[in-house]
Amino acid sequence: MQQPRAVVIGAGVGGLTAAAALHRRGWSVTVLERAARLEPVGAGISLAPNAQRALDAIDLGDDVRALAAWQGGGGLRTPGGRWLSRMDSATAAERFGGPLVLLHRATLVDLLVSRLPEGVVRTGTAARLADPGAAGRPARVATEDGEHEADLVIGADGIDSAVRRTLFPDHPGPRYAGFTTWRAVIPAPDRPFEPHETWGRGRIWGTQPLKDGRVYAYAAAVAPPGGRAPDDERSELLRLYGDWHRPVPDVLAAVTPRDVLRHDIRYMAEALPAYHRGRVALLGDAAHAMAPTMGQGGNQAIEDAVVLAHQLAPGIGLAPGTADPSAALAAYTRDRLPRTMDVVRRSARTARMITLTGVPAVVLRDAAIAAVGRLAPGLALRSFDGIADWRPPAPTYPAGARRTS
Repeated sequence: MQQPRAVVIGAGVGGLTAAAALHRRGWSVTVLERAARLEPVGAGISLAPNAQRALDAIDLGDDVRALAAWQGGGGLRTPGGRWLSRMDSATAAERFGGPLVLLHRATLVDLLVSRLPEGVVRTGTAARLADPGAAGRPARVATEDGEHEADLVIGADGIDSAVRRTLFPDHPGPRYAGFTTWRAVIPAPDRPFEPHETWGRGRIWGTQPLKDGRVYAYAAAVAPPGGRAPDDERSELLRLYGDWHRPVPDVLAAVTPRDVLRHDIRYMAEALPAYHRGRVALLGDAAHAMAPTMGQGGNQAIEDAVVLAHQLAPGIGLAPGTADPSAALAAYTRDRLPRTMDVVRRSARTARMITLTGVPAVVLRDAAIAAVGRLAPGLALRSFDGIADWRPPAPTYPAGARRTS
């Protein structure tokens, strides 16, 4: 059989993981990215043990685990600095079989690209799905330089996915979640701090260490969609968070306006009919955009990519001697759609908790969190049961790389 060919539209985390996983399975892969350079959107990404186990499929899990920076305690605080609940990194790692790893997206992108042959990723190349293909004909992707025919096309082109709109033009797409976010990566403040997330009235702040000694800071606040600061986003952060507990003022003092990224949050409130059509599969935000409140957006994209590659293996979802992916893509939808939409809904529920603005509701929320923290310290981790403990299909692991943790 001729080597099967895949075209990936979008060189984000999900698209690059899919390309690396398919390359390991013998596919000829081309990644088309419209941006001139691989400049990841967003500052940091949190990889939970579920994504780390998925990355074991491309021999990248241990590289990511080595970047774990969180050691010791941390937890949830109020704007005045009172701890509502405490969490220990070792306890979380023991429960879910691995550490929580926070790293810069650029670091992860570099690691993923290192698993691909030179020339696979083509930047500055806008791509359009011209024909999704069918069992008897290949899919076609149009670019300025001509068309690509492929046995498989992967739409990994993000929350505003043009591939999704081509496949499912009647779907309403992502919905605004009611809040916007800011993110920045800066040098660590002089004073030591414990990693924390702080919940206020319709606002949150998080300060987390990176392995390279820098700090990833993020914030979210209830706001109308499309808003922008009248001056600059650092000034907006000072207005919203400048009087919160340390190290928030120290972090803000080290931030410059150009460090701050601002994005409105949207999520897929209504599920797609499927994550495939013809010879095309959708993954990541193109399929199931979610609020970042459980830190699972990139994790689920990585899971998607590894499960898709698994289903496309000969003898599993791909009949030996053929490159027709129909059965494999149907199995991919059956596997991924229920799981990812469950994570979408759980993330949306958490978002509603952190965006409460009424004083009585916020007081009750904080009291409940504090009570749970005192009476059942490990209960907060249970919200990640069924998510962080996920394991990929066993055959996705290369020989000698399967982990028991």
